[in-house]
Amino acid sequence: MIDNNLYKSDSILKKRIRKFKTIKRAYYSLIILIIAYIFSLLASFFVNSTALIVRYTNNIYDVGEEYVDLNNNKIWDEGEDHIDRHQYYYPLFKKIFTNADYEAKFFGQEYVKGKKRFGKPHYRLLKKKFRKSGNGDFIVMPLYPYDPFEEVLSERDEEFTDMNSNGVWDNNEPLVDNNNNGLHDQYRPTTTPDNYHIMGTDNQGRDVLSRVIYGFKISITFALTVWALSYLLGIIIGAAFGFFGGKLDLYGLRFVEMYASIPFLFTLMMLASFIRPTIFVLSAMLVILMGWVGISYYIRGEFLREKSKDYVSAAIAMGQTNWNVMFKHILPNALTPIITNAPFAIMGYIGVLVSLDYLGFGLQPPTPSWGELFTQAAGNLQNWHLVYSLMIVDLKYCLSAYFPSCKYICINIAKSFALEKSPA
Repeated sequence: MIDNNLYKSDSILKKRIRKFKTIKRAYYSLIILIIAYIFSLLASFFVNSTALIVRYTNNIYDVGEEYVDLNNNKIWDEGEDHIDRHQYYYPLFKKIFTNADYEAKFFGQEYVKGKKRFGKPHYRLLKKKFRKSGNGDFIVMPLYPYDPFEEVLSERDEEFTDMNSNGVWDNNEPLVDNNNNGLHDQYRPTTTPDNYHIMGTDNQGRDVLSRVIYGFKISITFALTVWALSYLLGIIIGAAFGFFGGKLDLYGLRFVEMYASIPFLFTLMMLASFIRPTIFVLSAMLVILMGWVGISYYIRGEFLREKSKDYVSAAIAMGQTNWNVMFKHILPNALTPIITNAPFAIMGYIGVLVSLDYLGFGLQPPTPSWGELFTQAAGNLQNWHLVYSLMIVDLKYCLSAYFPSCKYICINIAKSFALEKSPA
């Protein structure tokens, strides 16, 4: 009996993946790239002002706690003794998965520095309060406990005893001098980098580092979305032109050439002035207006070159459908220029987003975007840390540090794809 498995060969895709794994630098660069993007998607769990875990005794009766039912009505009435156990709460998970948050008064934070507080709790100050109380309550904050949208409160104001009730600190009044400068310091934006804010705060009192991290997530997500959709649309259009040829290619290519002459950036700016731009709206407009044009030229040329080869003629002679011939046989052998061009396309899309944000036609404030950081730096040249943040997100440096691995990955994938041709 003949074992058919002995004659079964791996698919072309599996062979190319296996070949790609042998190129260690490219393979491990791909892993690093994936980890970096996953980290950016999980940034909310590492950079956020909302607590991860809160252990809190709320001094009220909660269902399940023991109580003394003095009037035998089988419910707890105010004034009846009860065992107030510690309860665990997960504010960040509640916010992410249910789009809800606790009220400040839920954790007994009705006042912050003598002022009535409404809305979400101030978890950093609440953590200090729990630490001072010493009753076992605690808060676990994210690794970097600042939100990119948060206008940081004056939680770092130095405390003093206002002995004469004049509302200001006098030299003879007791002072908690945190930095030992002999003065009463108040926290005001903009601040330079320190132990609390690694890259300082901007002119709105928002943490710069958290905005850089969230800006990276927004930028790379936008670029990858536009890149994937543009390539999908461009591959379909270019494949149809190159494979079928004839009048479809003649008139279709003329249309694309006329369409490509439209000043897309100015068109995009005009549309953005009428439509409130979001990341999804901008992605869709960029894909439709200009994203697919360049890649359709590449694919058309590759299909015109590949369709005249013997393996395509053999596939057609065997009765393969046009769809199979186009996307199962020709396309895998036409991916070399596509993959090689991918990192440059991604960089270009990030550049478009930054440019639109900087000009005011992109994502609207307070969205943390790199273009908005550019605007901040340009308007606050006297604040060196904001100019430094501009250098951090400058495309010339940031992207050249991030995408060499991506470029190396793509080039080696392309080499792997060019190793062999698809059999009929």
